[in-house]
Amino acid sequence: MLRMIAGVVGACALAFAPAAAQTAAIDAAKDFPNRSIHIVVPFPAGGPADVAARLLAQRMQEDWGQPVIVENRPGGNTVIGALAVAKAAPDGYTLLMAIDSTLVMNQFLYKSLAYDPINDFAPITTTTKTVSALVVGADGPKSVKELIDRAKAEPGKLNYGAGTITAQLMGHRFHKAAGIDIVYVPFKGTPETVNGLLTGSVQVIYAANATVNPLIETGKVRALARLDRRSPASMANMPVLADAAGLPNLEDMSVWLGLVAPKGTPKPVIDKLQQKVAQIMADPAMLEKSERTGAFPMISTPEEFGQFIRQEAGRWQKVLQETNIKYD
Repeated sequence: MLRMIAGVVGACALAFAPAAAQTAAIDAAKDFPNRSIHIVVPFPAGGPADVAARLLAQRMQEDWGQPVIVENRPGGNTVIGALAVAKAAPDGYTLLMAIDSTLVMNQFLYKSLAYDPINDFAPITTTTKTVSALVVGADGPKSVKELIDRAKAEPGKLNYGAGTITAQLMGHRFHKAAGIDIVYVPFKGTPETVNGLLTGSVQVIYAANATVNPLIETGKVRALARLDRRSPASMANMPVLADAAGLPNLEDMSVWLGLVAPKGTPKPVIDKLQQKVAQIMADPAMLEKSERTGAFPMISTPEEFGQFIRQEAGRWQKVLQETNIKYD
């Protein structure tokens, strides 16, 4: 009889455990946030991911009345920042402003990646898509055709810089399609890439318009083309790379950002974060700020974001197999 009672009590405890956990998660979401939130950006300050994170952080802090701190942890092709968040407590107070390479491409670039892009994170929402430009120095070629002609006349003598794997692939795919040889020079982020162009260590860069637009407007650098047909007013006069190069099969390429939390973060907290980001990005003032610099709000549900990551992984795995780019 005692064994039977104990068995019944144990079964009841197991039955109520999920319900209790769900109730605790809902209660945690109601009280969220009650302390500082940290958004880790795996790049130096000043790049597209940093700009997007700081715009969101400012509005979150204003709306929630709690500090929202942006932490720049560059290095390792975003691995350092990603790993820090993957190991953080799954409570919604440590987030990662991830770029496409973090969640999609790194798994195909390393034999042994220190984190699992699928199983170590809980997707919250995509945040923005940034439009990149092919940019040269102020005294560089005046058109894409002139750049192609110069590269063909001097194979291997021009350098191009990129601060992300996506930017590297932009250059790689264009150069291959155009039949030109321009040497790749790696940088840790977009700001360093731009500095490389300004100092002359590279002659060509593929960089987010959000970063290079002020330099374009002041004439310090020259934009030859945009890499995505969809563009804001600030890029309307810039030709599309595929058209300017006479390469109709060259597909549009862009960089997207998304917010993720450590795996195991309560679903109600994830949903509350997603709803706040969606609310902020729907604000006309935020929309204007983003599109003015070439970034488009790109909001999704956590479920949609998770599916999008898997779709992008399938697409870019094929590309990286073709290029045979490896980081170890």
